[in-house]
Amino acid sequence: MACHLSALAGLIIPFGSLLGPLLVWQIKKNQIPAVELHGKASLNFQLTVAILTVIAGLLAFALSFVCIGFILIPVVAVLPIAGMVLAVIAGIKANNGEDYRYPYVWELIK
Repeated sequence: MACHLSALAGLIIPFGSLLGPLLVWQIKKNQIPAVELHGKASLNFQLTVAILTVIAGLLAFALSFVCIGFILIPVVAVLPIAGMVLAVIAGIKANNGEDYRYPYVWELIK
């Protein structure tokens, strides 16, 4: 549960949504077996959200010069919010003992 909810550190600390799950996963993965699975899932999801946010931001900026990039600005705003909401849902599921699978995740860390 701590791996998923540590992504909320991004609300306070820059890059906290990436650093939180990474630190919890690295510190606790040998002590608690479930942290290995949940840590990888949370970190992969937060990396995916960060990459998509950067790509959408760059596209919105580049396409704003031809007046269609403004359509992507809401996407850039909604992606991190959706990431935080899904992290809370995953934390609740993990607290109940269930394995939560994030939607549309690139498995960057195996």
